[in-house]
Amino acid sequence: MALVDYMFAPQSPWTYLGHQRFMRIARDSGATVRVLPVDLGRVFPVSGGLPLAKRPAQRQAYRLVELARFSQFLQLPLNLQPRYFPVAVDDAARLIIATDAQEGCETALRLCSGIFAAVWAQERNIADAQVLAELLAEAGLPTSLLERARAPDVQQRYDSNTQLAIDSQIFGAPSYVVDGEIFWGQDRLDFLERKLRA
Repeated sequence: MALVDYMFAPQSPWTYLGHQRFMRIARDSGATVRVLPVDLGRVFPVSGGLPLAKRPAQRQAYRLVELARFSQFLQLPLNLQPRYFPVAVDDAARLIIATDAQEGCETALRLCSGIFAAVWAQERNIADAQVLAELLAEAGLPTSLLERARAPDVQQRYDSNTQLAIDSQIFGAPSYVVDGEIFWGQDRLDFLERKLRA
């Protein structure tokens, strides 16, 4: 059975656009998924990446064109410039980690669906603890996970995930890694699916 390291940042629109397809591919192939939120703020400085606001104007403009194309093609609602973006995501990342540890991978992936859509389809602020509590409730999960997410071991796992991404030569989100092979971006999911079916 294949193992996929799913490395992402909760604020990534590309992660949002690929998430449902990735879950289907993983399920259909019988792959095991490791849910690994990472801190892109620590990945970018060692990988040559730049935060969106520091990218050249033409790259920022083309990003919006591509987001609109993929949103239309995939028939997924997406606000190109959502109200709460950029947004601080460490609390959301730690909540996903805590959910994975306590409730399991499938539940964590389901919570991811809600968090990603909150940013890109629903104009909700995932840096707000009340919004995170609402997302837990909508997923049928206990709000006690918010407290669990503040535990030191959860932060340690977040740090470990990020270091693993750096050590694995990851430079952007989402990245899917199988047997050391990186598939960067939701537009590489067809290649990932072929790998998992091989």
